[in-house]
Amino acid sequence: VATCGADGQPAARMLLLKGTDARGFCFFTHYDSPKGVELAANPRAALTFYWPGLGRQVRVQGLTERLTDEENDAYFASRPVGSRASAAASQQSAPLTSPQEFLDRVAEVNQKYGDAIPRPPTWGGYRLLPQSIEFWQNGTDRCHARFRYVRSSMETSSWRVDRLSP
Repeated sequence: VATCGADGQPAARMLLLKGTDARGFCFFTHYDSPKGVELAANPRAALTFYWPGLGRQVRVQGLTERLTDEENDAYFASRPVGSRASAAASQQSAPLTSPQEFLDRVAEVNQKYGDAIPRPPTWGGYRLLPQSIEFWQNGTDRCHARFRYVRSSMETSSWRVDRLSP
């Protein structure tokens, strides 16, 4: 996912896409992580999916919204207990003095909660609401096929389709 904070500096990182629905693409993080802070300042984001063996790529751009507490709780509860403990113990992207510092935090969470680890209030998901989706297919001699779908408005389900030059 690529984001851009209030300072205008873009940032991109790999993440695990956890789901799609009729409204968009869902992923989870800590709201106070750099990604969460950037999305709070500027809710626009972009996703890129690339399959080199197939010679295909999909790019998605749009606005993000936070998922509901119910959606966040349901996904958090579905995670393995170790993943829940790590998420509860993490201060995502904050500096550590050593790897042991984090392992100690995880052990504290496990000791305090056992298997009943609650979702931290600073942890949750976002849904990227696509405003444009571009499909790219590799072509011989760079004669790639590109199609961009642009949503007319976020209130409608109509899309304009443009064929793009390679």
